[in-house]
Amino acid sequence: MRKVIVTPYFANYPSEWHFSPGLDTGDFVFFSGITGTRPDLSIANDPESQFRDAFRFLGANLTQAELQFRDIVEVTTYHVGLKPHLSAFMRVKDEFIAEPYPAWTGGGARKPDLSVARVFAWRLSVRQSWALACR
Repeated sequence: MRKVIVTPYFANYPSEWHFSPGLDTGDFVFFSGITGTRPDLSIANDPESQFRDAFRFLGANLTQAELQFRDIVEVTTYHVGLKPHLSAFMRVKDEFIAEPYPAWTGGGARKPDLSVARVFAWRLSVRQSWALACR
């Protein structure tokens, strides 16, 4: 059975945008693109703040799914300006992600139509059954 995961701030997404911010399949939870967009739809100008906002947004989604950062098993990120911002991204990531680290693929991309976004999409997989069994 599939269950939609959505934070209160973005509760309109399934009905207005016709996609699920998160989808619990029973074994895994998949999250749609996570960005550093704040609930008021603003985006911080500096990359480090954007990264921190993105991880906070991810944390809110994980909480909504009754999961934690340690439950993440796979991450794919797409970055605008990957090379100049990689050290800031890694610094912020380490504030939220601890060992055992998830698998991660990160790549650069051309600037999307998202104003000043530096990380504009994340693909995450969280193994739900494993996470619950470990608690």
